[in-house]
Amino acid sequence: MEVQGKIKLIDETKTYGSNGFRKREMVVTTEEQYPQHIMIEFVQDKTELLNNFQVGQDVKVSINLRGREWVNPQGETKYFNSIQGWRIENIDQAVSGDMPPLPPEDAFEPANDLNEEDHDDLPF
Repeated sequence: MEVQGKIKLIDETKTYGSNGFRKREMVVTTEEQYPQHIMIEFVQDKTELLNNFQVGQDVKVSINLRGREWVNPQGETKYFNSIQGWRIENIDQAVSGDMPPLPPEDAFEPANDLNEEDHDDLPF
């Protein structure tokens, strides 16, 4: 699954427990009639994926939905959902990624050796 929108927040990486579990959260605001603020968590080595992104960038985030069951001390079963990111792409780069960028106009030299008689060399 994917979520697409503008980065609203990128939190710091937080470490939990004695085993060093790492988690970093971000919020992406979707661009639709009723924008949604979607919190996505990146865990362990995936936390580093967010280092190259900033608030305000348009991104596409590949996600997995996670669900878990927990039984509290009173014996009640509770269910929790989370959205876990595993890849993030800058939309601007993704759109232009199919075609190489055009060089600037001043990168081309003018053609000064044109001969008017050679302007039509088509055989028909």
